[in-house]
Amino acid sequence: MIVVFDAQCLLCSRWVKFLLKHDRRGIFRYASIQGAHGRDLLARAGLSPDGLQTLLLVDGERTWQQTGAILRVLHALGWPWRAAWLGWLVPAPLRDAAYRLVARNRYAIFGRSETCLVPPAAEAGRFID
Repeated sequence: MIVVFDAQCLLCSRWVKFLLKHDRRGIFRYASIQGAHGRDLLARAGLSPDGLQTLLLVDGERTWQQTGAILRVLHALGWPWRAAWLGWLVPAPLRDAAYRLVARNRYAIFGRSETCLVPPAAEAGRFID
């Protein structure tokens, strides 16, 4: 599975660092929207990297965005993160509206880096670009 993220967004970078720490089975790979592969995956999902306000999870030909992507990622991490599946009880329009609110304001709330996330040397092979 590939997580496509904004490598300049500090919230997104923290999310990736969280995943690197808790993905003990190494099932996730990462592509930034600033890289060619990340942009290609976005295009295949019908998304533009300009003004992007979603996390994209790609698993083969299937893709998920916003809270659907987050809940699937947490489920894949196993316990105790799998308990986040309770989030599916909240209707998607409500979950995704809250997600979009944070996504629109992520730079103002969490900050933005002028440079992209540099992966730790031990994890560099999990980053596509």
